[in-house]
Formats: sequence, structure tokens, C-alpha cells
Amino acid sequence: MPVPDLVPAKGDDTSPPVHVAIIMDGNGRWAAARGLPRAEGHRRGVEALRKTVRASSDLGIQYLTIFSFSAENWTRPAQEINDLMTLVKRFVRDDLADLHKSGVRIRIIGDRTGLDSEITGLIAHAEMLTRENRKCTLCVAFNYGSRQEIARAARKLAEDSVSGNIDPSQIDAELLEAQLDTAGIPDPDLVIRTSGEQRLSNFLLWQAAYAEFVFMPIYWPDFDRAALEEAIEEFHRRERRFGGVNARAGN
Repeated sequence: MPVPDLVPAKGDDTSPPVHVAIIMDGNGRWAAARGLPRAEGHRRGVEALRKTVRASSDLGIQYLTIFSFSAENWTRPAQEINDLMTLVKRFVRDDLADLHKSGVRIRIIGDRTGLDSEITGLIAHAEMLTRENRKCTLCVAFNYGSRQEIARAARKLAEDSVSGNIDPSQIDAELLEAQLDTAGIPDPDLVIRTSGEQRLSNFLLWQAAYAEFVFMPIYWPDFDRAALEEAIEEFHRRERRFGGVNARAGN
């Protein structure tokens, strides 16, 4: 039986966000600006990821979700996809032991159908090895697309309905949410995107309904602890109402 996720404690105005999600954008443009191959941008992006995982754990962030490879990324050139897959495998092999030792739990979201068996084996091993860890959860969105995720959840509910396991009248937001890849994980409080682009790109569309968004003008390989702290400072300047009323402003 899987161990249930921690119930996040309600923080004060200075506590870190419980869940930070990051769209790690700009590796290729970082490399191009320096006359380097795109593969070098992706390699430096992995280094930035290592720094960010450590910083998140140090700052008390309980959940860090990263958009590592989207369902749409398969349309990229074959050589770039091969470079990215090599980096994914190397990251798991080289960093898993340190992440486990640091109390980081790994969870993968996304469609695993049709993935290379070596990739799926590494994913399963990482999740199994770290399943009891509770200091921080690193949620990796791999072969992930939010529209596809929602469609899979809806299809599962439709199948359950046809088989008589549920009545269609019972289907609500809570029931659909329980079928999402992120079931059991709190919604992100803060979504960060690097590179200056200001869009979600099919990332956590359902889960980010009430998240705060911070778009940073730096490319992902330049992201570090200072950039994370800057984004969190901006998060604390926001007033989150979740559709309610601002008591001070009356709106």
C-alpha cells in the first residue's frame, strides 16, 4: 500500500509556498546566445535543476514539480530528443542516490505508454527506492501534457460508469481530480516560468487554477537559489483570494 502524501501545514505570510512548479524554459536560447550547441544548454539546465532541488529542500518547500519533457516535445529533431533522453538517464543514475540520501521522494507524472523500457525501468526504480522519503517530493512531469492527462482521467471515469462502478451523476471535480496523475499532491501555490515567455504550455492546467504565476526573464540554465528566492518574495507580495473577496480593498 502506498504511503499517503503529507498533509501540508498551513503557513504564515513568511513561510515558503508548499508546492512550487517550474517550467524550465530557455535551454536552447541560452546556448544559442553563447554560440554553443543546444545539447550544452540542456546539460547546463540539468545543473540548474540540481541547484534548485537542493535550494527547495533547504527552503522548506515540500513539493517541487518540474516540466522536464512534454508530450509535444517528441516533435523536436531526433538528435535533440536523443540528447534529452541521455540526460534524463544520466540524471537518474548519477543523482538518485544523493536525492534518496537527502530525503527526497521522486514521483513521475505523465503518460508512460510506449516509452523506452530503459526509461520506464529507471522511473519505477526511482519511485520505489524513494517512496518512504518525506523531506521533499520532486515531481517530474515527463512525457506530460495536461490536456492529455485530463482526457485520460475522463476516459477512466467513463469506463467506470459504463462498467457500473459509478453513477454518472456522482462525477464531480473531486472525483475527476482523483484520477489525475497528481492525485494526492496539493495544487501548486506558485508556478515559475523562465525565459520571459508567459504561457502555461499545457502544464498543470487543472492544478494551477489558483496558483500565483511568476515569469522570469532569465533562461533556465541561469536559474539558481537567488532566482528561486526572488520568485518566492514576489509570491509573498501577492494576495491570494481563491475567488473570494479582498477584505481590505472590497473586491
